[in-house]
Amino acid sequence: MNLRHTRSHRCGDLARPIELKEGGGWTVRDLTPPQLATLADHPELLALHPENATRWRLKAKDRVGSVRLGSGEGTVQLTITPKVPVDRLLHLVAYAPDRVRFDPRPVTAEPRPDLLPALGHAFVSAAGHALSQGVLHDYRETYDTLPVVRGRIRHADQIRRRPGVPVPLEVVYDDHTPDIPENRLLLAAARRLLRVPSLDPGLRAALQRLTARLEGVTLLPSGARPPQWTPGRRNARYSHALVLAELVLRGGSYEFGDSRYLAVDGMLVVMWRLFEAYLARAVGEALRHRVGGRPEPQDRSHFLDAAGRHPLKPDLVHYLPSPHDGVQRPAAVVDAKFKTKPQRGDLYQMTAYCMRLGLGEGHLVYASGSEGVVEVPVGEGRLRLFRHVVDLSRPWRELAAAVEALAESVDAARTARAV
Repeated sequence: MNLRHTRSHRCGDLARPIELKEGGGWTVRDLTPPQLATLADHPELLALHPENATRWRLKAKDRVGSVRLGSGEGTVQLTITPKVPVDRLLHLVAYAPDRVRFDPRPVTAEPRPDLLPALGHAFVSAAGHALSQGVLHDYRETYDTLPVVRGRIRHADQIRRRPGVPVPLEVVYDDHTPDIPENRLLLAAARRLLRVPSLDPGLRAALQRLTARLEGVTLLPSGARPPQWTPGRRNARYSHALVLAELVLRGGSYEFGDSRYLAVDGMLVVMWRLFEAYLARAVGEALRHRVGGRPEPQDRSHFLDAAGRHPLKPDLVHYLPSPHDGVQRPAAVVDAKFKTKPQRGDLYQMTAYCMRLGLGEGHLVYASGSEGVVEVPVGEGRLRLFRHVVDLSRPWRELAAAVEALAESVDAARTARAV
């Protein structure tokens, strides 16, 4: 067997991953003993049941994405396709990047017509918004050797390197430059996407315009770790684009593996965690813009018991200043449930949140189902437990509008209680 045939055989093996669907039924596959051992080591990803000695039934659990598992003869490329369309998934990831687990090992995946355009266009749109007010600059301390004084002379370096020689001078100065981590991330992501063949011409042109605007920014060396950046007021308009840039570099590195397949980094998303983090951040930001105050996603500062041994874990607590003393106190509590049907335990949990936080209503948010309200007698009053639905299958603009409507409903329920 010649080298070319061997390479083609290997590529063919990797090109046929085990493909499952989130929330789908059982899939029957032939597995070798080494492959079976690999999959058995990852019960968090899928369930396994035998059909016979070599055939097994497989069903995906609550993660989506693509990842290569094991090594050698036990190598398995597992792809779990989400029920949520890709552009909606990227919209969620942009709010909650910390809920995505990346696997640094390359895997192969057939180019899907909806995946790459969604990622590329989302990044271009976000980067265009980030640069709409101009390229971000910052001051950077620069060490240099110059014939004239600029900034401060580094006397120790001058004496050590050029004793008794007046020029050139060893100086340090603050340089106002676009060559900062935020712009390096944008440039690296744009260049990475431009290396993908068969891009939509409009998307390729937009990426080229983006790289032209980032003149003077250093391109990251191949294989270098993405630079770290700290969110703040200075770079707030960049935040969405930077999240997507990191996704491109760490979890969507689309490189040609051979003439048919794209090599991508493994990426797994736990959908219920992603949904919870998205709802907490998106609704929290919507409430902050609507009524002010302070949103606290995944607030862990409250406890069920007086001894503080049993923490409460609501997805969002929104705080507003009290009209009496100005101290910020809980004004609303929201908890997301990535379920198709509400369960009685959800009501018990929200009742505990409301009673400990001193609130008259709570808000449960589901990914599907029907809306409603449950009234719970407590003492001489009643708790109102609202059931909302944010349908992830809707286009992302409608999804964003649904979040705004949800924030309006939360605020309306709070205002009604206050009256």
